[in-house]
Amino acid sequence: MKADKRILKQRERRTFRVRNRIRRSAFERPRLCVFRSNKHIYAQIIDDEAGRTLVAASTLETGVFGPGQYAGNKDAAEKIGKLLAERALQQGIKQVVFDRGGYQYHGRVAALASAARETGLEF
Repeated sequence: MKADKRILKQRERRTFRVRNRIRRSAFERPRLCVFRSNKHIYAQIIDDEAGRTLVAASTLETGVFGPGQYAGNKDAAEKIGKLLAERALQQGIKQVVFDRGGYQYHGRVAALASAARETGLEF
């Protein structure tokens, strides 16, 4: 039980450390924030100055994945990255700052980021 609390506290610290570093160096650019769970992945572009979400995409959306499909893999992350980038470009957002949210830049997080870059987002 103590180990679980310690691990959660370390993850919180890492998340805040990464996020604060990004906010200081953002230069009025919105932040692409990633959250992953075991079954799904979520991404949103946030305007920190206004405190609102500009664009969002996740594997929970009905048009992205059908019922019964596993959405916790790299293929799902790539689809979400492309979808998010397309939605952002439609709203005129081209440059963002990538917030990995304390996760390692590896696997699903890296797949989402590379798919968003390929589709046209700059970060």
